[in-house]
Order: sequence, then structure tokens, then C-alpha cells
Amino acid sequence: MLEAGNEAPNFELKATEGNTVKLEDFRGKNVVLYFYPRDMTPGCTTEACDFRDQNQLFEQLNTVVLGISPDTVEKHQKFTEKHTLPFTLLSDPDHAVAEQYGSWQMKNNFGKKAMGIVRSTFIINKEGVIDKVWPKVKVAGHVDEVYAYVKEHLA
Repeated sequence: MLEAGNEAPNFELKATEGNTVKLEDFRGKNVVLYFYPRDMTPGCTTEACDFRDQNQLFEQLNTVVLGISPDTVEKHQKFTEKHTLPFTLLSDPDHAVAEQYGSWQMKNNFGKKAMGIVRSTFIINKEGVIDKVWPKVKVAGHVDEVYAYVKEHLA
């Protein structure tokens, strides 16, 4: 997994709106890049809604929130509409970006091993350098912790 101090790998992915988004498009802004397993699942919905509820505060700190999962753009659009998400979700169907960031790992669910997204968050500063990493996120309280970090260190 990438660490604080690493240059954030650039990527180009399809976004909720159907357009293509590149990480480099956000130079000059802080980016909260969070990887999550699947749209419409309980933990992922809670996390997305927590980011939704804090999104305006992040924007006031010149910070953009981007969510990445292997789901399709169409599924992202339904998820966004259902939960009124004001930030962009990105589709990484071949998990290439998740692999670059180290968020695609072997997981063990009830004794069954399979590769998948490990819920993780990266804060990328205005210069494109990773400032902070949460490698194995527990959803409860996470967004508040991310916001506090951005406010204290990057505002």
C-alpha cells in the first residue's frame, strides 16, 4: 500500500456523470480518495452518506472527495441518485487503480479467501503527494477523522 510522502499515482477513470476524470485535474486542491467495496451495501452506504453530510465542509477547505469501487458507472449513478451524493464516484472495473494504491488485497470473509477492495482512504495534498493514509478503515467515525485531519494539516 502506498504511504504518506509517496507521489499519488495519476489515473484516468470513468465518473458518475459519464465523463472521464484524471487525478491531475485536481492539482491545487486537496483530494480525499476513498476506496470502497460495493455500492448499495450497508457499510459502503454509511460511508458515502457520511462523506455526503460533510461534503460542504470539505469544499470549504479546498478539498474534493472522490470514491472508487469496481462498480459500473451505471451502478454508481443509481447509488448517487438514491443517496443524493454530491461528490464524484469513479468506476475501476478491472481494479487497476485499486492495485496501484494497494487497496486490492486478499480478503478473508468467514473463512473464504478472495481478492477484493480493502476499505482505505488517502489524502492527497495540493501538490499531488499523499499526505495521510488510512489502510483498513472502520466506517464509524472515519469521515470525522478525515475532516479533522484535513482541517488541521492542510487548511
